[in-house]
Amino acid sequence: MMSSMQRGRRRPRVSGDERESAILATAERLLGERPYAEISTDDLARGAGISRPTFYFYFASKDAVLLALLDRVSVEAHAGATEALELSRSDDPRVLWRAAIRTFYETFSAHRPVALAAAQARVTSPEVSALWAGIVEGWVGRTQLAIESERARGAAPAGLPARDLAIALTSMNERVSYGTFGGFEPAITGPHVVDVLLDVWLAAIYRGRL
Repeated sequence: MMSSMQRGRRRPRVSGDERESAILATAERLLGERPYAEISTDDLARGAGISRPTFYFYFASKDAVLLALLDRVSVEAHAGATEALELSRSDDPRVLWRAAIRTFYETFSAHRPVALAAAQARVTSPEVSALWAGIVEGWVGRTQLAIESERARGAAPAGLPARDLAIALTSMNERVSYGTFGGFEPAITGPHVVDVLLDVWLAAIYRGRL
């Protein structure tokens, strides 16, 4: 028989942060199992152990959940790349560019379902499209500054506008990664992606000087 103490014991309260984390974790898990279009807000609420009304207290829609996931992965990738560059502390451009390219690729590879869902959803969701455009613009801006820095110190020759070159290289990374993540042929196999991208970046930026 249940004691009076057991009957009166309150269940642990679940904080808002825990519920939000549960929704995000459920979304990423489900994205690994089926297409984004086949996931409903009911699926997300049920997987997180909450009611549908409670779900809407945290997110306005399933697109909002995807936005939160994409933003989190982007922040993780940027932080990882920054740390990788600081740890490398090398004067060899090959080492530094590889650290940045590898970190971004590996971070999004670790969250492959999110990357694929975002690529698909941005066609129909203005919010996802705008967030992704902002993320890519951030990559372009950082790449442009790095190219200009390499030119200023004499390591890379002058050439095409740094921003245009940064846009082309960043777009290449995005498309190659998407093909590899989704297995869309033709695609570069995972183990070779970073090496191939790095060689193209070095050839385009340094034009034979390395």
